[in-house]
Amino acid sequence: MYHYTETGLQNVWLANGYHVRKTSYGEAVSIEDADGLHRAIGRKLACKNQLTGAEFRFLRKELDLSQHRLADLLGTTEQTVALWERKGKIPKTADRMFRALYLEAIDGNVRLKDMIERVANLDRKVDEKLVFQNTEAGWLPKAA
Repeated sequence: MYHYTETGLQNVWLANGYHVRKTSYGEAVSIEDADGLHRAIGRKLACKNQLTGAEFRFLRKELDLSQHRLADLLGTTEQTVALWERKGKIPKTADRMFRALYLEAIDGNVRLKDMIERVANLDRKVDEKLVFQNTEAGWLPKAA
């Protein structure tokens, strides 16, 4: 079995799907379908009870999100995300939301991520003027 630590996770072992070759620099390992392996690891992590800091970082990197962007999506700061990844004490709400985001993204259905992106972008607007009008259908936002 091969101890697959390249992910930053210390508890991943491969039973097969890898090849070890001797080179002039020592042994080299190649992984068959590394993307598929990472999706399988990510899905397993996203379906567990709660993430460790290293697992949280692995999923973030798999989604190609910076700490800053993930912080925006979760409504926190970049420093907080960095602390979660180092110490592993992720609040349950952030942990659940992030795991849901990951599963939506890898399943090819990013509606949840799109919705959170829209909300995160709305958080950036300050003192936007809201205008409503009373219509036969009831109160509605007035078209600009």
